[in-house]
Amino acid sequence: MNLLQKLAETKAETIGFFELSDGLLFKTYAPGKWNVKELLVHIADAETVLHERIKRIIAEPRQVLWAFQQELWSQQLDYIGYPLELSGALYLANRNDIIYLAELYYEKYGVREFVHNETGIRTLKNEFDKVANHNEHHLQQIKIALNS
Repeated sequence: MNLLQKLAETKAETIGFFELSDGLLFKTYAPGKWNVKELLVHIADAETVLHERIKRIIAEPRQVLWAFQQELWSQQLDYIGYPLELSGALYLANRNDIIYLAELYYEKYGVREFVHNETGIRTLKNEFDKVANHNEHHLQQIKIALNS
């Protein structure tokens, strides 16, 4: 499956989970792990961070871009109480623009580099691929939670 297909398919699957009932949103995939709601808010926030990185790499390659501390985001931004409708809208807007940018720049500028402060030199293609893979990883966790 190519990147654009993967981005479209994970978007279609993910967006439906933002409509789950509270009873399902608070299920977890393992003890001590984030519940479905926290996963969805995290996916939206991660998508925002990755979207911003992608734009920076396209417009201003060779920068140092910083990791974000997902546990701190979850705690400090109160993922449990965060309005899910805001996260859903944010996810959808970011994903739609990422798909647009991938259509234009995945091949054209894919080898453009940046430095990630934790993982070192990466490329635009790496970051586009990370969007789809990250989303897919958390979709698997959501499915496990919902089936438990």
